Amino acid sequence: MENDDGRDGAVVFSGEELDEISGLKRGGDYIEVTCGCTSHRYGDAVGTLRVFAGGDLEINCECTPGCQEDKLTPAAFEKHSGRETARKWKSNVWVIAKGEKVPLSKTALLKYYNQASKNAKSSNKSQNGRPCHRDEFVRCTRCNKERRFRLRTKEECRIHHDAFADINWKCADLPYDKITCDNEEERASRKVYRGCSRSPTCKGCTSCVCFGCDICRFSDCNCQTCIDFTRNAET
Repeated sequence: MENDDGRDGAVVFSGEELDEISGLKRGGDYIEVTCGCTSHRYGDAVGTLRVFAGGDLEINCECTPGCQEDKLTPAAFEKHSGRETARKWKSNVWVIAKGEKVPLSKTALLKYYNQASKNAKSSNKSQNGRPCHRDEFVRCTRCNKERRFRLRTKEECRIHHDAFADINWKCADLPYDKITCDNEEERASRKVYRGCSRSPTCKGCTSCVCFGCDICRFSDCNCQTCIDFTRNAET
């Protein structure tokens, strides 16, 4: 018997939860649906979303016949689509239900993702219950100012992870907080506060510095750090 929480590796949704969603297909441990993201400049980028019982979400992009982008996170798909205000993929990535575009946030398709995120956050906290990841900074290649990244959720960690890996990252790439190169950089006296639960001005300790966990490492990322973590986690 399959459990509704997917613990047996099966994705289980009720008929009402998937009512008239376009492109629905069922696999062994996932379901597939047609999805998309709309750019005012480029129009609709269409893809196929896979929802796994473990909470992972993968999108194979079909924006053009020759597009080779597959296994994208929803956030990466949102950026790839050219969405001008790429801020929240849960609202910007949509599926077709009853002939209408419906944001993922208004469907049941995120229930496994939300549960996985909830479990990850609860298992990666310091003794007082706060997340263990401290804030990090990335320097803009255009204005040379450092910008703060909060790492409290998996989505926030992914945004920082991708920004840190982008050698051409700039302020305009921030998906939240309308910051441009014209905004002032944080004062040095403010930068020392990075969210450590042990000490406000901590320079890095085991309470706030994480060297790899389910929140800040990603199975669909091809960087060596994530690959090594995924391999070690499986052994």
